[in-house]
Amino acid sequence: MNERIFKAINQCAGTSSLLDSLMILISKKARFVYLFVIIILWFRRTDDKRMTVNTGFTLGVTYIICLFIKSFFFRPRPFLTREVNLLPPVPSEKDSTFPSKHTSLAFAMAASVFCFHKVAGVFLWLLSVMVGVSRIWMGQHYPSDIAGSAIIGKIVAYMVKRTELSWKPLVKRALQPLKNF
Repeated sequence: MNERIFKAINQCAGTSSLLDSLMILISKKARFVYLFVIIILWFRRTDDKRMTVNTGFTLGVTYIICLFIKSFFFRPRPFLTREVNLLPPVPSEKDSTFPSKHTSLAFAMAASVFCFHKVAGVFLWLLSVMVGVSRIWMGQHYPSDIAGSAIIGKIVAYMVKRTELSWKPLVKRALQPLKNF
């Protein structure tokens, strides 16, 4: 099933320069949309400042977990083991295909924002799905890598939110100088 889904999505790469450009754009530049949404929400209310701190913490934890998994688990990327439609830029790293850092971080951010702001969270969740699809489209990851990475991002976001009370005093101290910002 993993192979079939990968093939169904990746075989579309190279058939439309417009879609290829869109997938490359989403894969490489979606992080700026997330950043823009976070900045907009930062200036709205104090709760949104708390959300921004939670999101930053979530991203840091997610990134460390991805690095940890990659250091113990190796599965070659699709373009290393089979003929795929590989779109530029060709990655210089030949690291493990699982987890997809792009996808894990995208879903971590979307889930973290969703905990505080439902509308923005749903928008970012849809963008995260597109990030995952774009990684398959470009020949970088398998669908199971994307699904697993999405799960990692969501679990970390909800665990950070759930344990917020234990580290809330640190957040208050961090936000104190920013109250008048």
